[in-house]
Amino acid sequence: MAEARRTIDLLWFPEAAERKRGRRPGLTVARVVETGIALADAEGLDAVSMRRVASELGVVPMTLYTYVPDKATLLDLMLDRVYLAMPRRELPDRPWRERLAAIAEENRALVAEHPWVAGLPASRPPLGPGLMAKYEHELRAFDGCGLTDLEIDSSLTFLIGFVQSAARTAAEVRAATERSQETDWAWWQERGPIFEVVFDKHAYPTATRVGAAAGEALGTAYDPDHAYDFGLRRVLDGLGVLIDGRGSGDPGR
Repeated sequence: MAEARRTIDLLWFPEAAERKRGRRPGLTVARVVETGIALADAEGLDAVSMRRVASELGVVPMTLYTYVPDKATLLDLMLDRVYLAMPRRELPDRPWRERLAAIAEENRALVAEHPWVAGLPASRPPLGPGLMAKYEHELRAFDGCGLTDLEIDSSLTFLIGFVQSAARTAAEVRAATERSQETDWAWWQERGPIFEVVFDKHAYPTATRVGAAAGEALGTAYDPDHAYDFGLRRVLDGLGVLIDGRGSGDPGR
């Protein structure tokens, strides 16, 4: 209970926590959190440890523990901070599809800027001002859709789950390309002719036809932007069935 209370206090009243402890010149909870975010952005969550953050700040680890009690609390503070900093578009007069598409784009931009966000568990979110501002903003996008409160929460979870899944896949594709130092085009140029020798088009007629059509249209075996755009339209189509069944009067177009 005491640890939970301290985490909540740090999320909502970081300045008060520092006053109780007394300030070390140049070091604040905010600076600790910003350093953790910078590390995670540059090197991923595995790089974020209390020892590494302390090193980046030029202090010993024990000093850091007087500002943030443990790594779990630091991750909560980091996530809430990036949530609070998210740009938010208020579109109360636009159709529901446009409002939900804007929510999806905001979350996609968040994960693109901070890929580590998608790797944190959604079941235990940071209960801070950033999370609450984000949640309130996103829930309002469903105003006028005629859904129950549970349906609104479930629909938002469905939407953001798709965005994070698409963002993780896109990040994996980029990481694989960076590791191999080889573009998709170069990869296929090298392997395609060899594959053609062993591949029997007549044994796999559907795969041959569909694969050729997709490759010609996309110029690659997997296009993250196309996958996101196509998937988002299907997610909104699915939510449209639910919303239209409520007779909200908002056509979504």
